[in-house]
Amino acid sequence: MNTGRKRSALSYIPGYANNAVLQLIIFSAVAYVILSLIWAVMMLVYQSDANFNQYFIPNLALPAIAVFKGHWWTIFTYGWLQYPHGFWEMLSNMVWLYCFGSVVQMLVGPKQVIPLYAYSLLIGGILYLLAQLLPGELGKPPHTIGLFGPRAGLIAMAAAAVTLTPKYRFYLTETFSIPLIVLAGIFGALMLIGSGFFLPVIIMLLGGGLTGYGYIRLLQAGYRPGQWMYQVTEAIAGIVTPNENASWKNNNRKRNEALKKTYEPKTGISQKRIDEILDKILQKGYNSLTPEEKDTLMKAGKE
Repeated sequence: MNTGRKRSALSYIPGYANNAVLQLIIFSAVAYVILSLIWAVMMLVYQSDANFNQYFIPNLALPAIAVFKGHWWTIFTYGWLQYPHGFWEMLSNMVWLYCFGSVVQMLVGPKQVIPLYAYSLLIGGILYLLAQLLPGELGKPPHTIGLFGPRAGLIAMAAAAVTLTPKYRFYLTETFSIPLIVLAGIFGALMLIGSGFFLPVIIMLLGGGLTGYGYIRLLQAGYRPGQWMYQVTEAIAGIVTPNENASWKNNNRKRNEALKKTYEPKTGISQKRIDEILDKILQKGYNSLTPEEKDTLMKAGKE
């Protein structure tokens, strides 16, 4: 693998259908806008965000472990949302996600990005809760009403990118580049400062980083830890999306039978030849037949 090439992951953006990083960014942006609109409406109606903090945050953000039992589903929601009044934080998070996620996507494919991201949020959230069981000040969580944000997922992407290609460089110009490992180090330092040095948050970040490292090692060993996610979604899509080919064949079954009854084999014309011509009509239409095939079909249909 030539990790010293000058073509950077920042130099192109694949199409949406094949760009899991872009899908994550768009999903996060839409979720942020929806939550912000809810917050803004409640601020206008109640002139305070007290109701928003009372009814929305406890049911979406990761709470203190003492009340987690009554809000267990937040382990699956906290990392996909960000505080409505944190636009610049959200924007910077998406920039980091694209920087590291695009490298991962380029090297292992788009189908590994979302599972890696989801696993890291889940494991980071679990470790955040478990860390609160530490005695005294060690297990003290931040002074917030709930934990929002994809920090564990971002750390996982950075760790995965470094694990895959530690010598990779981002070429911002033809002559100026930034080593990936330096960028990851700067990002890690910013995340550490942003944690407020609360141990549960630091352990969550470590959990995300270890998840990113472990996921790549599993891929390199031949395992596909995220494959089941796409198998499930494809199975669901197969149920709710009509199979056009099957529907087309089913709708033309009677026509096929009628055609075969009409065109019985005559002397010198085999049934196999007639079947081939009929199949061609069903697949491409009558106009696709050659003059010789039309003549053969006409002869076979005569009394």
